[in-house]
Amino acid sequence: MLQNTGKLAGCTLFITGASRGIGKAIALKAARDGANIVIAAKTAEPHPKLPGTIYTAAQEVEAAGGKALPCIVDIRDETQIGEAVQKAVDTFGGIDILVNNASAINLTGTLETPMKKVDLMLGINLRGTYLTSKLVIPHLLKSASPHILNLSPPLNLNPVWFKNHTAYTMAKYGMSMCVLGMAEEFRGQIAVNALWPKTAIQTAAMEMLGGEGVGKQCRTADIMADAAYAVLSRPKDYTGHFLVDEDVLKETGVQDFEQYAVQPGHPLLPDFFLDEAPETLVEKMEQHGDVKATDGGVLNKPAIFKHGPIESTFDAIRGVINEDVVKFTQGVYQFDLSGEHGGVWFLDLKSGSGSAGQGQPSAKADVVMTMDSNDFSKMFAGQLKPTMAFMSGKLRIKGDMTLAIKLEKLMSRMGKAKL
Repeated sequence: MLQNTGKLAGCTLFITGASRGIGKAIALKAARDGANIVIAAKTAEPHPKLPGTIYTAAQEVEAAGGKALPCIVDIRDETQIGEAVQKAVDTFGGIDILVNNASAINLTGTLETPMKKVDLMLGINLRGTYLTSKLVIPHLLKSASPHILNLSPPLNLNPVWFKNHTAYTMAKYGMSMCVLGMAEEFRGQIAVNALWPKTAIQTAAMEMLGGEGVGKQCRTADIMADAAYAVLSRPKDYTGHFLVDEDVLKETGVQDFEQYAVQPGHPLLPDFFLDEAPETLVEKMEQHGDVKATDGGVLNKPAIFKHGPIESTFDAIRGVINEDVVKFTQGVYQFDLSGEHGGVWFLDLKSGSGSAGQGQPSAKADVVMTMDSNDFSKMFAGQLKPTMAFMSGKLRIKGDMTLAIKLEKLMSRMGKAKL
């Protein structure tokens, strides 16, 4: 681990989303120098799935040697941010460092992403980062060692990082564009940089996205905390950089990166927006037994890429289709789903050993089935038969009706496999 040098002693850090995860790790690293930490986050009451509140984080900061000011802040709310900033100034006499860590993520395509999710990501990632920076900057200009550090990626314009989750990429790149613009706007006055992890980082949010098994493919948040500490210890003329945690630490002399691995020796899942495309990442994990590829060429996604009950249903479908099912069915299905988990999915039971996944089928669909996503889940869980769904108006079928009947055979097979 990178040793503390005391350079942040007495500094005041305003950290968004600091009640858990990377934000809290950065707070604790600075606290060991004796820094003042403003914990600006929404969680005041225990979350049913996520650990920690602003108050438990404050206790940990003070136990580590720092001073803490927990503030209930939704960074979409200008009033809440303004009040927290003023409280920080009144309590600690100013603000020296802003860490824009708070972020929202939803890894879905354009047709599958509800506008409330788009608004949430843009509101937190882009607008929230810009707004918090705008309100903190007047105080940073009074500091002897002012920094803004955004936890956001390099601006990689390779289309592969847009095609599967355009809204998330736009929102996350909005944070990076704040770095690009503000670094130049305040050059010589405030250091403005971005920091991004080379690999996936184990956090409670990551486990919610990827499931329990994702941890062994991750590094701990300590690597981001150490890298952030190194960046924030530099002078204010070090600005406008898009940094990767491992590269930063190599420059400081750190050579042992196994110390940051959740499971030393296990291959790590590279993070988004760097050089390797998602398909390459999946293939790498396949080599180590973390994912499997179907004969049809569709890759089963590793844990980090999974999201929601529809993906889980298709995981189960991929587990039971084979050449015999294809030979019996001889049909290509397209499912147009609406509602909470809306989107377009396909099931190709016409070639090879079959394939299934999100998006349009590569060949023309023989039957298009339109229904609510919740009814779709019930259908494949054996709680709703396609014929009954059709008769009750819950399912609309365009194309070969006999394929709907054959689909019931597949559902029976899935039931025996205990979907």
